[in-house]
Amino acid sequence: MKKHECIIGIGSNIEPEKNIAAALFYLRQEQELISVSSLVKTLPIGIPEQPDFLNGAARIITEMEIAEFQDYLKNLEDRLKRDRTAPKFGSRTIDLDIVKWDGEIVDQDYNHRDFLKTVVDEIA
Repeated sequence: MKKHECIIGIGSNIEPEKNIAAALFYLRQEQELISVSSLVKTLPIGIPEQPDFLNGAARIITEMEIAEFQDYLKNLEDRLKRDRTAPKFGSRTIDLDIVKWDGEIVDQDYNHRDFLKTVVDEIA
């Protein structure tokens, strides 16, 4: 089975230390977690009247294909009580997005958000 290397962006502004630690716990148990970036505090985008976010990135090896891995991340967000009815840029317990897949940038936020580029490049 082919293994894929990916880097995911991780963010939270609802109990961020607890929820990011929980996400990393599951990733460590269920995937091959290679490294984790430092975490950076960022101002919310789009809806300023909410707590700051804590953001980072994790490098993972998985045997899943990209669509299956995206579904896995959505399921992990659900396990960590992500509210999918909240506004797109609203508060969240956890946000997990694939940024790089097998060395290719697949999330264009990488090119537009300095904090994301910084934490991804730190572990790439």
